[in-house]
Amino acid sequence: MRGMVRSGLVLGLCVVAPAAGAWGKSLKADEQAGAMLFREKGCAHCHGVGGVGGVSGKKAPALADLREKKEWTEAKLTGQILNGGQKMPPFADSVTDAEAAQLVAYLRAKHRPAPPPGTEPGGAAEQ
Repeated sequence: MRGMVRSGLVLGLCVVAPAAGAWGKSLKADEQAGAMLFREKGCAHCHGVGGVGGVSGKKAPALADLREKKEWTEAKLTGQILNGGQKMPPFADSVTDAEAAQLVAYLRAKHRPAPPPGTEPGGAAEQ
C-alpha cells in the first residue's frame, strides 16, 4: 500500500511540476508583452516610463506599487484600462482583452521587465 501511495505522489508531482513551469513561462511572456504594450500604447505618456508617475505626478498616478495595493485586483485593473475612470479615458477601442491581461501582468509583476529596444509609436528608433 505504501508503495502505491509513494508512486502516486511521485506521479502527481511529475504531472504538476511541468504545468507549473509552463505557467511561469507564460506569465513571464505576458509580463514582457505588457511591457512592450505599456510603451507602444502610450501609457508612459501619462503614467511615466515604467509607471513611475507623470511629470511631477500631475498627469497620472504612479503605478509602481500597484502590486502591494490589495484593492487593485486584476479585475479592477482590467476594468480601469478598458473602461477608464478617475480621469483616465477608456481604451476598450484600442486595447483587446488579451492585451489588457498582458498589461495587468506587467503592472502586477514582482520584477517588471523592461521592454526590448524597438521603435516608438511615431516610428523613431529608441536610443
